[in-house]
Amino acid sequence: MHIFANQTQRLLGMETQRSLWEAIERIRIKSELDLLLLTGNISGDGSYASYETVNNLITPLKIPTYWLVGDCDRDRIMEDCLNTGMFSQRKVFERGGWHFILLNSCVVGSSYGFLSAQTLDWLEQHLIQATPKPTLIALHHPPFPIGSDWLDTSCLQNSEEFLAVLDRHHHVKLVLFGHIHQEYHRHRQGVDYLGTPSTCVQFQPQSSTFKLDHRFPGFRLLQLYPDGTWKTQVERIPVFRDSNIAIAHR
Repeated sequence: MHIFANQTQRLLGMETQRSLWEAIERIRIKSELDLLLLTGNISGDGSYASYETVNNLITPLKIPTYWLVGDCDRDRIMEDCLNTGMFSQRKVFERGGWHFILLNSCVVGSSYGFLSAQTLDWLEQHLIQATPKPTLIALHHPPFPIGSDWLDTSCLQNSEEFLAVLDRHHHVKLVLFGHIHQEYHRHRQGVDYLGTPSTCVQFQPQSSTFKLDHRFPGFRLLQLYPDGTWKTQVERIPVFRDSNIAIAHR
């Protein structure tokens, strides 16, 4: 989302609050939505005001909302602000016959991800407890390279350890992640890994260097069934960014 304290501030030419508002308006007309999952980088500047804005925009939907920390976020501020009304800090819960586990993959001061030994042990224990319920895991960082050289430097740094845990638990069906600002799908050993477009700017897939994509902002809809099967689709919102700007990426 990359929302800022300044409500008209732009990220690479896109007014992020406006694009989020347009996504919310699209979500508003959907029926029977059970929950929203925000996969990190909710704020673009880590400010309390940015999280207040998100709270004010999403709460009127009256849909239970869960969130992850992203590398641009400030977890303590999020805990203070996104903990009332429809927002929940819970990282383990059940809904519709599925078990949900939300992981913090962020490293303070870094853009890449890492799961500590304590987090991996915590994950293992909750996966044991969830057996045999179909399980969805979410984290901010992609758990392996996605084929974009510049983005792959900031993926999960200990992917092998994470995947080794999942390989021991065959009831894991889905892993969701953010960070990459693009649609992505990979199937590995019975598990589907899904990346989702940002509600603001999009990064071009399979790009060796930083490059924005022309695709519109979007979000992913998921239908989860008690037998462990699922369906998904990505919806795009026609919001344009101002392309008449100079972009410097370091």
